[in-house]
Amino acid sequence: MDFSLTTGVILVASYLLGSVPFGLVLTRISGLGDIREIGSGNIGATNVLRTGRKDLALATLLLDAGKGAIAVLVTAYLLDMPTYAAAAGMAAFIGHCFPVFLKFNGGKGVATFFGTVFAVSWLVGLIAGGAWLLTVAVFRMSSLGGLTAAASAPIAGYYLLAGNSWVFLLAMTVVISIRHRDNISRIAEGTESKIGKKK
Repeated sequence: MDFSLTTGVILVASYLLGSVPFGLVLTRISGLGDIREIGSGNIGATNVLRTGRKDLALATLLLDAGKGAIAVLVTAYLLDMPTYAAAAGMAAFIGHCFPVFLKFNGGKGVATFFGTVFAVSWLVGLIAGGAWLLTVAVFRMSSLGGLTAAASAPIAGYYLLAGNSWVFLLAMTVVISIRHRDNISRIAEGTESKIGKKK
């Protein structure tokens, strides 16, 4: 992947797009205050759902996923290079996790990761989505589902994607694992919250 001014502009623009905190914007516009002061303090859809507004949670989920997908699809259209497109998706993902607008304290990145993966390859996206669904169905833990999906994507990408695109999926998987370190500890201790059950 050769770096150029065009590549740099695309990556910076993708990062800035990813940095837009839709969960925070939507809850504030709706008069619910600062989502960072509710529940886990996360700006993602799961925490928005804790406000009781399913519509806002769904909108946050779609918009956060859209950040990664748009970065990938626009870059693919402009450059027609899969590896560059995957890199742009990762830049949007990094922007979501470490947004410049929120002093680099953002979400955990699962929705933006999914948007990126599906835009890079619908088949890899289906594999990751299937891993999430199966894990959640068996263990009833959304966090574990996200971690499993993140782990499955670069493995599938290694076999299914052209070039080194899978490397960017792997990098995102590492970041997701780091962002979920508290969840991983609770999963190991057996104290992680389960879907449909109160903490």
